[in-house]
Amino acid sequence: MNPKLFLRLAALALALLPGTLFTANDSSNTGSVYTMDNSASGNNVLVFQRGADGSLTPGGIFPTGGTGTSTGLGNQGAVVLSRDGQWLFVCNAGSDEISVFAVSRQGLQLTDKVSSEGRRPVSLALHRNLVYVLNAGGLVGDQDNITGYLFAKGRLSHLPGSTRPLSANSTDPAQVAFANNGDVLVVTEKTTSIIDTFTVGDDGLVTGHMTFISPVPTPFGFATGRDGRIFVSEANGGAVDASSVSSYEVSDDGEVTAISQSVPTTETAACWVVLTRNERFAYTSNTGSGIISGYRVAPDGSLELLDADGITGNTGDGSAPIDMALSRNSRFLYTLNSGTGTLSAFRVNADGSLETLAGVSGIPAGANGLAGQ
Repeated sequence: MNPKLFLRLAALALALLPGTLFTANDSSNTGSVYTMDNSASGNNVLVFQRGADGSLTPGGIFPTGGTGTSTGLGNQGAVVLSRDGQWLFVCNAGSDEISVFAVSRQGLQLTDKVSSEGRRPVSLALHRNLVYVLNAGGLVGDQDNITGYLFAKGRLSHLPGSTRPLSANSTDPAQVAFANNGDVLVVTEKTTSIIDTFTVGDDGLVTGHMTFISPVPTPFGFATGRDGRIFVSEANGGAVDASSVSSYEVSDDGEVTAISQSVPTTETAACWVVLTRNERFAYTSNTGSGIISGYRVAPDGSLELLDADGITGNTGDGSAPIDMALSRNSRFLYTLNSGTGTLSAFRVNADGSLETLAGVSGIPAGANGLAGQ
């Protein structure tokens, strides 16, 4: 079947699924937060129910059918929730697989598990019925690549001819995500300090590989916004108090143009980035200093620190915050803290400031990925 036609038919099939079969929580005041324990003996998704006040309570443990690594992955986007909240996609970095779950009020139901068509999958990008995975195979003696899948009725089908290399065999890549309403695929490479772009055709295949050198070393996580904008953290090799965030505009053909270049966090090892739904505020977690730095995003995409000292939120000494997630209404922000095995919770106020809420402890060491609704 023609891949372009398949994409359209798959979208129609999803739209026609019975609404009572896999229905995410439809309350505007409650939701869920998802992470994975990344266990080498058997990977599991950990679900936490979110109350109207932002509080979290355990909501179940669901095996992915694959394995993790029990160690940090240096990534963003290993656990991704579909825009409608009905599907959850998870990387199994140890067994080189991707798991798919249907989301319901009763929890998660595993609907598929497929090969990542590479080694060490660390990040997933989802746009409508097209999924791309980032394989950091160079870290385990293989090669880095991206590869695509068509998604329909809870199952992934590998897209022939979609596998593409990055700028080199081993780049320690961090994230893959779609920009420009799905027209461009973006990848960050930590070792080479390169941002890759690939143009996406109507058939789901990527072409036109372009590379852009980050102005500060170690581009890491990023968030995508409207008008082709991306907001990228720069860990600067972990140098003390030397991290930053840049905003860029990505054109339809993959050209990257700076809007705000390297606005300092004043903190250490900025890695993960999230953007509020209204795109007024962006936040990055500084893993090396246990600090969240917030930015005000102007209508033109330019960035300004919310706090002159770069401290908008504090996850605690030795907490090492990594992944972050916002609730679907952007009222609450959560961080996965690898140093203390906790989830921190914050209320996002109208001015972008963060109010600390009670979090959750007992998260396994090596846990990775965070998604919220």
